[in-house]
Amino acid sequence: MCIKSKNKKAFFLIELIFVILLISFFSYIILPKKIEPEFDTAINRLIIYLNQTKLQALIDDKFSTSNPLWHKQRWTLKFFRCRKSVGGIYYSIYSDKNMSGHPGSDDSLKDPLTKKNIYSSNSCQENSSNSQYVLLTKKFGIQSINMSCNDTSSLGQISFGNDGNVYTRLSNIDNDNYAYLLENDCLIEFKSKNKQTKSIKIYAKTGFIEKQ
Repeated sequence: MCIKSKNKKAFFLIELIFVILLISFFSYIILPKKIEPEFDTAINRLIIYLNQTKLQALIDDKFSTSNPLWHKQRWTLKFFRCRKSVGGIYYSIYSDKNMSGHPGSDDSLKDPLTKKNIYSSNSCQENSSNSQYVLLTKKFGIQSINMSCNDTSSLGQISFGNDGNVYTRLSNIDNDNYAYLLENDCLIEFKSKNKQTKSIKIYAKTGFIEKQ
């Protein structure tokens, strides 16, 4: 009788362990996983894009002895405001082949994962050709940007040279190849709709990019 009781208890414990394992397994499958906050998603993707832009600049040398304004074709990330009727902020990454100051989607860098253009127009409309990550306000609730190294009348931009240098804008002067060279570390601060802030730092001497 005592042996049977012990066997029943042992069997019950095995069943209990099995049930607990089953519950743990199905909980892992069914319950939603922890999702990265949208704000972090936007900043992390922007860091990836900035590093991609820096790499693209290193392998795609724009120097030309026949074009005194060749530096205007440097690979650049620039922040823009959406048109007033839409509101918000977006960015594009491009090399302005025609040096018109108005680069289009054909000038833009492509996301290596999705093969979409890292680009938008000021209509800030989603489409199948452009990366959603550029729509900072519409997709991620980012309300404002402040760049400590902004040398433009716009929200700001960062350009990379094939020499590893970082520039804060593109010069309009012939052979002015080192104008607007980043002398001090640049801090780009983003503020969300919930008044949270996150920053990206670009180091002047190395071009290293990190989240603060």
